[in-house]
Amino acid sequence: MSAAIVLKTEGLTKRFGGLITTNRINFELREGEIKALIGPNGAGKTTTLKAITGLLKPSKGSITFNGKRIDQLSAHQIAKSEIGLVPEGRQLFDGLTVYENLLMGAFTRPKSMRDDSLEFCFKIFPRLKERRTQLAGTLSGGEQQMLAIARTLMLKPALLLIDELSMGLMPILVAELFKVLETIRDQGMTILLVEQHIRSALELSNKAYLMEQGRIVQEATAKEMLESEHVKTVYLGM
Repeated sequence: MSAAIVLKTEGLTKRFGGLITTNRINFELREGEIKALIGPNGAGKTTTLKAITGLLKPSKGSITFNGKRIDQLSAHQIAKSEIGLVPEGRQLFDGLTVYENLLMGAFTRPKSMRDDSLEFCFKIFPRLKERRTQLAGTLSGGEQQMLAIARTLMLKPALLLIDELSMGLMPILVAELFKVLETIRDQGMTILLVEQHIRSALELSNKAYLMEQGRIVQEATAKEMLESEHVKTVYLGM
């Protein structure tokens, strides 16, 4: 028996005036899957994530999470439904400590449930535990990205969306963060990953969608995508 569908979009379209940034996007994620959404800058990947999380309202189409329509819900209502976003650019509260940033990630959860989430985050990111009283704005780039991920994990999301994990980081830090995603994946979390570091994203994922000019132009297993002549030529420099 196949796993249950966690997320499904049908005909997802977003217009900004006369500009169509996502055009009739159809895809689905099943429980425990990791799917990569790859493509060039400006393809509509971040717009898709923002529509899923309620930060943007779709112009047309539907978004279903665990069998319920969410495309007309507010962002905070969607957060309560256990969809978490690690945003592009981290968007931390620089003037708050690491610990305070983590608590902000759990604001929709009962206080009694926060300790388990804190313990989990400090286990996978021991560096954050060491720096729990340090201001977020004084952390290194890699530590800030760790904090951005951990803050979202404090929500204990059923679906984790990650937008540009590797942006601005050295390769050694990127490899370290992808190792963390492997740990999260192995615990059965469902993940949609938008990432410019395409090889790493595909090596982590089960399946992938290639998005160009607002449309999904290819859907395949991660292995098939890595072997695609188009992907190798245009995105992997082979």
